[in-house]
Amino acid sequence: MPKVLLIEDEPAIAENVTYALETEAFSVAWCETGQKGLSLIAEADDIDLVVLDIGLPDQNGFDLCRTIRQSSTVPIIFLTARGEEVDRVVGLELGGDDYVVKPFSPRELVARIRAVLRRSGAESTAVPGCGPFVVDEPRKRILYRGELLPLSRYEFRILKLLLARPGWVFSRQQLMDQAWEEPEASYDRTVDTHMKTLRAKLRGVDPDHDPIRTHRGQGYSLRDPP
Repeated sequence: MPKVLLIEDEPAIAENVTYALETEAFSVAWCETGQKGLSLIAEADDIDLVVLDIGLPDQNGFDLCRTIRQSSTVPIIFLTARGEEVDRVVGLELGGDDYVVKPFSPRELVARIRAVLRRSGAESTAVPGCGPFVVDEPRKRILYRGELLPLSRYEFRILKLLLARPGWVFSRQQLMDQAWEEPEASYDRTVDTHMKTLRAKLRGVDPDHDPIRTHRGQGYSLRDPP
């Protein structure tokens, strides 16, 4: 369920947009000011797209976009009552992904949101050759047999590496080099500990199958998918 943050100060518009999005299986968070929107973006890690009104009561939407772009690449669609070409160009050059002029059809906005999410890759995608796994890269999540795995940051990175090359044996050092920010500050056994907890979470979904294979003295690999 993609999550959209709607930053819009007109309740009637917000209600119509929220209804249209929820009808199409989107999750929606709504706020009326730019400052609240910034707080939500900073606090949440599951926002897939921002619908941003340019005429907010506390700040200009263009300025808010500049601030968002300093720390986030989340897709942004502008809403505005101004349809002049110069405004559209400015919005896109600031890092906006699309531009919708009021009045607009909520169904059209939903279609544009879907198009932007497809272009940005902010949709969960199956990993070729990895059967029961689905990687949601934008939100740093992995699903296993349809269930969301409660992975830590390093567990996510380790499993993603294994999924990228099924059957390839990764040494502990290779896993540390690619998954840890400071691999020199970690130890080989740190990988073993994370692998143990990762396996436990996988067994919590499917107790009868262990997709990770241990190679004594060599490292770990992902088994061929069943």
